[in-house]
Amino acid sequence: MDPSLVSRAQRGDEEAFALLAVGVGNGLLAVAHRILRDVDLAKDATQQALLSIWRDLPKLRDPARFEAWSYRILVRECYTEGRRTGAWGSAPRLLAADAPDTTDALGEVHDRDQLERAFRRLTVEHRAVVVLHYYLDLTLPEIAQTLGISQGTAKSRVHHAMRGLRAAIDADARPAIREVAQ
Repeated sequence: MDPSLVSRAQRGDEEAFALLAVGVGNGLLAVAHRILRDVDLAKDATQQALLSIWRDLPKLRDPARFEAWSYRILVRECYTEGRRTGAWGSAPRLLAADAPDTTDALGEVHDRDQLERAFRRLTVEHRAVVVLHYYLDLTLPEIAQTLGISQGTAKSRVHHAMRGLRAAIDADARPAIREVAQ
């Protein structure tokens, strides 16, 4: 993101902000969708994030940090949206980038479904760090800075999220215990 464009937007240039919003909008929406697992909730969170970004942009001290700062605001809006609705998403919808390859499609669909069920069991805080780390390829220090948490907390959340995913997948793989009538 061009720091001079950010500086212009900070001074109230609406055209500059529109260019910034177009530049980060799709990325914000994709991250929100991956966290909230619902297109409509993701759109709401993204819209709220863009409003907050516009309102708080004059407070941004380092224009070079605009993109990371924007993701921090988005994640906060995802938390708010998730709490507001009382649910973290309804029926999953795949984004085009998530469309399964046709090779061994049945196995991939099963794996994707299993991972989706496990991912839905995570808290939004754990979903956020997984998305930031594995989708955006952010390092732990970058995640910590983006979320405004310590690096140790970021590391702990990634660890617990991955442990939660593994536990959920293992639980789904176990056969159901049936009660035997006596």
